[in-house]
Amino acid sequence: MRVTHLAVSAVLVLPLVVTSADASAGPPPPPVSLSSVLPAPVRAIPDPAASFTLTPDTVITADGAATPIAEQLATAFRPATGFPLPTATKPAAGAINLRLTGRGTGEAYRLVVTANRVDLTAGTPAGLFNGVQTLRQLLPPDVESDRVQRADWVIPGGRIDDRPRYAYRGAMLDLARHFHTPDEVKRYIDQISRFKINYLHLHLTDDQGWRIRIDSWPRLTAVGGAPGTGVGGEGGGFLTKGDYRDLVAYAAARYVTIVPEIDMPGHVNAAQVAYPELTCDGVAPKPRTDMLVGYSSLCAGKEVTYRFAEDVIRELAAMTPGPYLHIGGDEAHSTPHADYVTFQKRVLPLVRKYGKTAIGWQEIAAASPQDAIVQYWHEDPKMAKMTGKVIMSPADRAYLDMQYDRLTPGGLNWAGTTEVDNAYSWNPGKLLRSVPEERVFGVEAPLWSETLRDLDDIEFLAFPRLVAIAEIGWSPRSDWDSFRTRLGAYGPRWTRQGVRFYSSPQIPWS
Repeated sequence: MRVTHLAVSAVLVLPLVVTSADASAGPPPPPVSLSSVLPAPVRAIPDPAASFTLTPDTVITADGAATPIAEQLATAFRPATGFPLPTATKPAAGAINLRLTGRGTGEAYRLVVTANRVDLTAGTPAGLFNGVQTLRQLLPPDVESDRVQRADWVIPGGRIDDRPRYAYRGAMLDLARHFHTPDEVKRYIDQISRFKINYLHLHLTDDQGWRIRIDSWPRLTAVGGAPGTGVGGEGGGFLTKGDYRDLVAYAAARYVTIVPEIDMPGHVNAAQVAYPELTCDGVAPKPRTDMLVGYSSLCAGKEVTYRFAEDVIRELAAMTPGPYLHIGGDEAHSTPHADYVTFQKRVLPLVRKYGKTAIGWQEIAAASPQDAIVQYWHEDPKMAKMTGKVIMSPADRAYLDMQYDRLTPGGLNWAGTTEVDNAYSWNPGKLLRSVPEERVFGVEAPLWSETLRDLDDIEFLAFPRLVAIAEIGWSPRSDWDSFRTRLGAYGPRWTRQGVRFYSSPQIPWS
């Protein structure tokens, strides 16, 4: 994780004294409209005379692959409305109708709201799911409550035509520096999917811990997942293969694809503690619980290195249905350049051998990878040599573990502090002169866990900045004044959901 040759200033293990918007204070939230949606849709045409009202008689209709999505929508609306909202198969007046058109392969959708029906159509289930996330935002914030509320359940009339700017819109969660439980990861998936984030990158291994079971190398988790592993010696734990498959399935039901990362050839101290043969001298290093990086390296000249890499890639690929596998590659400062290139030229083809496309941090550009996707995180002249796809994650804009300012608890500030406007005010297609718009595969917001301990910490650092990255990745244009207004109006929804978000002074919270 990005702190070696940069000055590090951290606020560690402080209690998160969180300020969050209080739904009971101040004026009531502004009326919901088609222009309230986060992220902003491509086109919204309001029709104030055509709003639709949910009643106890409202039905949600769908068939085939749309049926589970319709049930998700009904499940979301039932607690606060108290309405039965049964699902049926035939589209009808007075109903919310979800339909797959069979045309198109992307994530686009169309939502049409009239006085007597709501029609949501898409070419794919993913598009339909995206439309449902928009529809959920078109009811008043009280719909997020877990008990019956007295409210007029009015969906504003009009039409939305929407599609994403980029195919890849990701979030990353670090399970290696501090292990986050499957339930915490699921909660995060629930939240990020609300904003049309479609990839969750899990950083599973690092110097301080190894968090995924590998049957052919069982000591990786026996040692690297033991109690006391992690920054500060707090935590411990790992994902069994059953845990991991369950997370993959949970995410897939919300149209989020898991991208697992095994970081190498650096960031491998935990693996070398478990298996000393992975060092060049065969001597086990000491376990590490500090935040320093760049000191560990696999030995490029030993064949056991490549047997290890292939075994890990093979087992991880076998339980990952998604198309991508992240092989890290960053901050290998103790790996000589020639050895680093040798390692990548042998390991990158292994990812392809097991049916996946490799993603790696920008340092892999040194090996001139042919079909790997590079993830940019800071200035690097080697990026100018890249000709393939790039995921944009600039540390001073997209890293969610940076402090909002020097007074907010938790987080680091080696890349500076990042308020909401900083997270929002950049253009992925114009960030690097060497990477034109057509080569930008998407954006990702990493959240490293050196200072995180629980779900409250995750949510405080992620929200609201993750929404800024989501809008940059989805929407065709940015408008800070519009965004801050829409974000402020969303605050009462987080409050009702129990999300511990940072109430930035830049945002006019409702």
